[in-house]
Amino acid sequence: MDLAYNTAVSRNADRHAHIIAAWQLAQSSPHTLAAYTRNLAGYCLWLDDLNLDLLTVRRVHVDGYRHTLTGALSTVARTLAAVSSFYRYALAEDVVDRNPVATVVRPNVDADHSSTQGLNRDQARALLAVAHRDSHRSNALVNLLVFTGVRISEALNARTADYGHDAGHRTLRIQRKGGKSAKVAVPAPAVVALNTYLGTSGADLVLGHGPAQSLPLFTTATGKPWNRSEAFRTVERLAGRAGIQGQISPHSLRHTFATIALDSGTSLHALQDSMGHADPRTTRRYDRARNNLLKSASYDVARALA
Repeated sequence: MDLAYNTAVSRNADRHAHIIAAWQLAQSSPHTLAAYTRNLAGYCLWLDDLNLDLLTVRRVHVDGYRHTLTGALSTVARTLAAVSSFYRYALAEDVVDRNPVATVVRPNVDADHSSTQGLNRDQARALLAVAHRDSHRSNALVNLLVFTGVRISEALNARTADYGHDAGHRTLRIQRKGGKSAKVAVPAPAVVALNTYLGTSGADLVLGHGPAQSLPLFTTATGKPWNRSEAFRTVERLAGRAGIQGQISPHSLRHTFATIALDSGTSLHALQDSMGHADPRTTRRYDRARNNLLKSASYDVARALA
């Protein structure tokens, strides 16, 4: 991602471009960098409208900004976290004398709850069927997301050389959050979809040889990396064609992978490892989201005392 901040849309971003660029360089994850940059851009525009300077605001101003934020509580919390990240960096560099976000009351987000809409088995099958009738690229992406549970950023950042074999398994090496490398198993349906797509896109399937090593796994017709926004729109479009209601995103397919895996008997520990969760509480969100009352401990106690 280009580190240059889009200064054309904000006076504050233009005035303080150097410290913003330095803060961007400190971000270790491309995904975090992109998300935080968008959040800070919106904040700078809000400050512009009130003729406030980015480096002299106080908590009262940030409190006012907080009340303008809409959407899910988790979205509001992430936006404030991005702005706070900038001020923490500026404070460490002695550019400001305080972090005005530090004491702002943030939304209390339930760590055991996920608001993401997942698909049930019938919906997942319907989406896969629609994807199969769409382009080879769309079909490969949907199959990879549904059958491996990788994040959209992990899929789009993968390269053809990352798609290989290990101990009889077809695998894909991905970069997890925090820059850690992991290898995920790719089951047969996703292998077929990926091989078909890579064959038609001109990528050399004899991996590890030739220029294919340096190609992104998912590309446009001109060979450029597939844009994240376009991939989001593809999933939304296919979900609509499959008759699935609600806001469906690539993360919905990750949620789908998790809930179907748990319903099929995968342990929480195995799922945590497959999804690359550092904190087991993150994995438990998917278990709670299933609303599986049949496993309630109440029934176990009732049977024991019967």
